[in-house]
Amino acid sequence: MMGTSLFIGHGSPMLALQDLPYTRELRSLGERLGKPEAVILFSAHWVSRGQAVTYTDGVYETIHDFGGFPDELFQVQYPARGSREIADDIHSLFAASGIAAERNASRGLDHGVWVLLRHMYPEADVPVIALSVNPLLPPDRQYRIGEALAELCERRNVVIIGSGATVHNFRAMDFGKPDQADGWAKEFDDWLIRHIEAWDTEALFDFLKQAPHARTATPDYEHFLPVFLAMGAGASNKKAKLLHQSYQYGSLSHLIIEY
Repeated sequence: MMGTSLFIGHGSPMLALQDLPYTRELRSLGERLGKPEAVILFSAHWVSRGQAVTYTDGVYETIHDFGGFPDELFQVQYPARGSREIADDIHSLFAASGIAAERNASRGLDHGVWVLLRHMYPEADVPVIALSVNPLLPPDRQYRIGEALAELCERRNVVIIGSGATVHNFRAMDFGKPDQADGWAKEFDDWLIRHIEAWDTEALFDFLKQAPHARTATPDYEHFLPVFLAMGAGASNKKAKLLHQSYQYGSLSHLIIEY
């Protein structure tokens, strides 16, 4: 069975505790995909200057990399295991594409990983390999990093996820709009979705100039770049489908795109 690649907006850490249409969509997605060999996830909350890959067969620490939330959220644990065997496969594919990557045997799973997986695979019974992101690289380089793993989707039943947010600007959020979308945020996402579904990489790589409201939507580039990583990982098919689009606080986007 072939694998799949997805971009998923990880939203607020509180999603880990909430029962919303979006979290129910994540659960349905996990049920539809079934139990893969592993989840390979690029997290916007693991930023590094080079490419890093977790490397363990043991149980990960659950990292609560945030503050100001209810105590209940800090009690959440996601005791997934890693897979050095699949991490080695990833490392070999990166090397074959000329991408230097380091193995990290000590890092746990940040909330960009476990908020999503707690809904998709609530039993924590699927091996996880987390990958860092490098916001110093332009979109075409991000795409090529993802593309280095496209072969993995062809020969192994793995789920590759780019975890971030297409619209992520704390200054623009309106907490009086818990489940509404600001027009400018949706306009940006609609442009993005249209060009992703057309596989128009030329326009997407030039999104800062071509997309409406791009600089307002993406001041936190590390959250946006997983769009390109996941797209590259799905480059063997060059097909994309929007599975979900919703918002919290006016502009915090919840998108799921399957490649």
